[in-house]
Amino acid sequence: MRYYIHNKSKDPYYNLALEQVIFDKLDREHGYFMLWQNHNAIIIGKHQNTQEEIDNVFVKKNNISLVRRLSGGGAVYHDLGNLNFTFISSANEQNIDFSLFCEPVSQALLSLGVPVEISGRNDMHVEGKKFSGNAQYVKKGRLMHHGTILYDSNLEILSRALKPGKEKIESKAVKSIRSRVSNIRPYMKTDMGIEDFLDRFKNKYSPGFQYAGLYSGTGTS
Repeated sequence: MRYYIHNKSKDPYYNLALEQVIFDKLDREHGYFMLWQNHNAIIIGKHQNTQEEIDNVFVKKNNISLVRRLSGGGAVYHDLGNLNFTFISSANEQNIDFSLFCEPVSQALLSLGVPVEISGRNDMHVEGKKFSGNAQYVKKGRLMHHGTILYDSNLEILSRALKPGKEKIESKAVKSIRSRVSNIRPYMKTDMGIEDFLDRFKNKYSPGFQYAGLYSGTGTS
């Protein structure tokens, strides 16, 4: 059985903890899908050095939360213009392939008018610009796959909060990050706010999922 978890919390600390609770504690016989958002935050990969990934002065000045996740990969910026998705299931050789999760996301977005390209192992692009990064965590026969969708994020804050990796671009200038990322809202067939997009995306991506309850950071219902 596959379950959809409705998470309305915007607290990044709660949301990352909820991912771990679902991963560690819920019935391992089932799969779980969750859509969620965070207030301004940088989510750091399991093995990353924060001093090399963020502009610490800018982050502190702008009250941007800093949270470490279970999975590896690069640092990502979240705000309320970004949508996050998480899928948790039993691990096997097949579903460790990122495309098993990226392809359904891609198809859902294509149906909404976004010309998605899956790039490399774990990124999705639109017209050559990244809008989604994905990462996985595997432990004791269990797999977590999660990713971001830049829908209508503040790219100026994103570019100032994160430091570009030397191996990816030659310049460390803010404009270099801005040139590599994009929101997808301008590409939608029908313009809509993030809440409507969340509902449309959920309906496209998760047919057949059973409802598993509402999480809000203040209890469940």
